[in-house]
Amino acid sequence: MKIFVNAKPGAKTAGVEKIDDTHFKVAVKEPAKEGKANYAIMSALAEYFGISLAKIRLVSGMSSRQKVFEIL
Repeated sequence: MKIFVNAKPGAKTAGVEKIDDTHFKVAVKEPAKEGKANYAIMSALAEYFGISLAKIRLVSGMSSRQKVFEIL
C-alpha cells in the first residue's frame, strides 16, 4: 500500500494526522538535515500503524515535503 505524506520537519509538536485513506500530515521535531526528519517520519508512521520500522520504505521525496511511502 502506498501512502502520501505531507511532512513538517522542525515542528513544535510531533504527530500524525490522517487526511483520508492514503494521505497523511506528519509533523516531527527533528530538523530536515542528514535524513533525520525522514527517519523520524518513518518511526511515527510505524507507531501509528502498529508495525515494524522495517515494513516502511520511502519511495520518493527524499528531500521534499511531499513524500511517498510504501507499507509492506
